[in-house]
Amino acid sequence: MRIVGGRFKGRALAAPRGRNTRPTSDRAREAMFNVLAHADWAPELEDARVIDLFAGSGALGLEAMSRGAGFCLFVETEAAARGAIRDNIDALQLFGHTRLHRRDATALGDKPANLGAPFDLVFLDPPYGKGLGEQCLDRLVSGGWVNENSVAVLEIGFDEAPETPGWDTHVIKDYRATKILFLKPESSGMMY
Repeated sequence: MRIVGGRFKGRALAAPRGRNTRPTSDRAREAMFNVLAHADWAPELEDARVIDLFAGSGALGLEAMSRGAGFCLFVETEAAARGAIRDNIDALQLFGHTRLHRRDATALGDKPANLGAPFDLVFLDPPYGKGLGEQCLDRLVSGGWVNENSVAVLEIGFDEAPETPGWDTHVIKDYRATKILFLKPESSGMMY
């Protein structure tokens, strides 16, 4: 697994051992960032605030950092995955531009004030078939983690059809056994 674009292009990433994580393929990650780079509804990556939920190796957040994001918060419960994220942050020397939280992404609660402004870009790559992404989408809005300009990128199993009330789906991309949804909060559903 490697960074596919930006200033760290080609750099190898550590991945957690075991079967508890399923890294997004390089090909799917590249296609995901191509959509984000060319969509008029997507936030600018330059200096963006990113949150990577169910972060695994941190590849999605690190890819965003490579392409100019200013800050990334990684949220992960698995110890091996957190170790891989730490190794990757160290290897890319992204100290001060990242934070790692050991937290259940489905139980985010309210965004702490010390995390600053809402996040521009949210990556959600939960285990497939459990509805965990949908649970997170609800909490992102109610907890003040996002605003009306934020974009969420949800990776799910190919056969899943998630319900995302409060979010508009802008693009759906299919990659083999994976479906990637690009979502924006519905303006009327936001709580400010």
